[in-house]
Amino acid sequence: MTIQRSDIEKLAELARIQISEENITATLTSLGNVLQLVDQLQAADTTGIAPMAHPLDAVQRLRPDTVTEPNRRDAFQAIAPATENGLYLVPKVIE
Repeated sequence: MTIQRSDIEKLAELARIQISEENITATLTSLGNVLQLVDQLQAADTTGIAPMAHPLDAVQRLRPDTVTEPNRRDAFQAIAPATENGLYLVPKVIE
């Protein structure tokens, strides 16, 4: 796939940016290189290759799932404007 000068101008118009003549030429070259790389990657044979979530098979260290702070819900709800059955009551904003 090749990109044309008109494509760059249309993208600049859609993005509401002004692009100079020398930037159009540089952008054409840069985007052409990117598209060429994408074509090269798409041409690679990937049959029989399983997708990887992470290239290093890294495993995240997990901490134990233990409670580290006391339950202070009653103290917090004591200063709330309105609560009911352990829930905070707020004004209705959607009708």
